[in-house]
Amino acid sequence: MVSDPRRRIPRTDVLLDLPEVRAAALSEAGKRSLIDAAQSRARALEIAPEEVAAQVVASLPERASSMTPVINATGVIIHTNIGRAPLSEQAQRALIDAAGYADVEMDLAMGQRSKNRGAGARDALLAAVPEAEDALVVNNGAAALLLATTALAENREVIISRGELIEIGAGFRLPELIESARVTLREVGATNRTHLADYAGAISEDTGAILKVHPSNYLITGFTSSVGVTELRGLDVPLIVDLGSGLLRHDDALPTEPDIAAQLTAGADVVIASGDKLLGGPQAGILLGKADAIARLKRHPLARALRMDKLRLAALEATVAGPDTPVAAALHLDPARYRARTEALAAAVGGEVVDHDGRVGGGGAPEYPLPGFAVRLPAELAPALRTGTPAVLPRVHDGACLVDLRCVPESRDGEVADAIQRAGK
Repeated sequence: MVSDPRRRIPRTDVLLDLPEVRAAALSEAGKRSLIDAAQSRARALEIAPEEVAAQVVASLPERASSMTPVINATGVIIHTNIGRAPLSEQAQRALIDAAGYADVEMDLAMGQRSKNRGAGARDALLAAVPEAEDALVVNNGAAALLLATTALAENREVIISRGELIEIGAGFRLPELIESARVTLREVGATNRTHLADYAGAISEDTGAILKVHPSNYLITGFTSSVGVTELRGLDVPLIVDLGSGLLRHDDALPTEPDIAAQLTAGADVVIASGDKLLGGPQAGILLGKADAIARLKRHPLARALRMDKLRLAALEATVAGPDTPVAAALHLDPARYRARTEALAAAVGGEVVDHDGRVGGGGAPEYPLPGFAVRLPAELAPALRTGTPAVLPRVHDGACLVDLRCVPESRDGEVADAIQRAGK
């Protein structure tokens, strides 16, 4: 009689004892699941019993997370699809320091619980933006907007220009977010033109606040008119300004992008921004403003539900208090060195150097070009670059694969060259 080959399928304990399986960054349940899948294939005669061990080893994950690290060669600095802002080395170290037990809500000297959660991040923000009297940090920009409008105008109206009823990525609309709480939006003006009289005429005893939103991901040009913060301040109604992009102070590299300090100086009660855009830090909703307004936000029950975790508090503090971020470095490249690196890459891989305008991305400085360079390659290389190791994300445009080193640390130029050469084989 011919022996059933399935009798030769390795036992689970034997497979668990393989050196590669023992060393894998995977729970025992996860390892057993992979083993069971390979054994099931052998029982179904899809693979030979002798192939089971190799199948198990091949299926082991290379990393503890399913997310794949990516080298950003698109020229878009704050690329939402690959995680927006990359953290600085200092912020990464802060994350690791906070990953274990940390005194996030503990007074170590007294041995008691403290009320200083997030104090380091708050103090760093106030030092960077002394125009603010107080600061609060929550989970993300949308959370910050929800908290501000709810705390300052719950059961009342928020006045907003029709030209600022924006939709951001993935179909997310700010009006729907605001109205999900007990707040009513009072729309004024027209899509392209809103005047001070429109706001003034809408104010009533039901008015809780005026909301001014920076339309960070589009431009309206032509016959347009809008009202600035200084004019709105004169209406003597709590004023919330949502900037989105997170520029703390004016930057000559982005002359048209509004900054937090300027809005506070002009009279805003609360200014909202994201932490993972131009600030170059982790995801966060940053609220800076007048002491009484921020105090109202802190007292609202939503503040607890929307608070940030210890890891991002640590990374945000390190970002604000630390040296320049990768975002700042990409924004302020030395043009001569940038071109020299691009030419060296082109020479190494046989590509052509072309002019290429980068972008801020992430809703910052819409349509504002960042003059730069890229290596032009055949478009068919792009899929292999995206799926290689390391994964390199180029821009595919006008039938070509464009590799822009703006957001690539110079120390990784060699990796990009090697990836391109492998993709071309």
